[in-house]
Amino acid sequence: MPADLVHLVRHGEVENPTRVLYGRLPGFGLSPLGHRMAELAAASLEGRPVASLASSPLQRTQESAAPWAARFGLEVRLDERLIEPANRFEGTNVRRGLRDPRNWPYLVGPWRPTWGEAFTSIRARMLAAVAQAYAETDAGEAVLVSHQLPIWMVARSVARKPLAHDPRARRCALSSITTLAWREGAFVEVDYQEPAAELLSQSIDLGAV
Repeated sequence: MPADLVHLVRHGEVENPTRVLYGRLPGFGLSPLGHRMAELAAASLEGRPVASLASSPLQRTQESAAPWAARFGLEVRLDERLIEPANRFEGTNVRRGLRDPRNWPYLVGPWRPTWGEAFTSIRARMLAAVAQAYAETDAGEAVLVSHQLPIWMVARSVARKPLAHDPRARRCALSSITTLAWREGAFVEVDYQEPAAELLSQSIDLGAV
């Protein structure tokens, strides 16, 4: 039998004192607060039949997956399809970068977007990862640890909403859990929760745009 549910988990807060858009850059792990967030996320499903665990290969997602592995006795499978999208603004402070005329050519198509991986590409790889986790988890529940934009692309896709959106309106908080189920031939969202909500007000870094 396939999985009962697939949980898409966002990583916790990243140690990012210079407030750069870190994207796929190496060396950006969780802050102490981020580790607490990740622990709360894993603890929120204590007692559930979590049977498989996959993570984006980036440091912050692997560290966010670690509490799940420890709590449920699972190995972490790394899946490149869960990774943060590439972005031309990596390594820069985005607010300052947007004021630089040299970057303006990258901003001409915000609905594609022209500064990084296409929304349709993100959707395709994420849904493929979800489908594999669903099919290969022999009953129980699957957990995929990923990033804000990839998870939001899945949420909008299963809700049949346009992929283009205002980044400020994303509903995908740090260490949040977006839960999918297979219903009548398609994935649907059946739950969304923020186990680390009590810590969000203390967060300095809210992640990449």
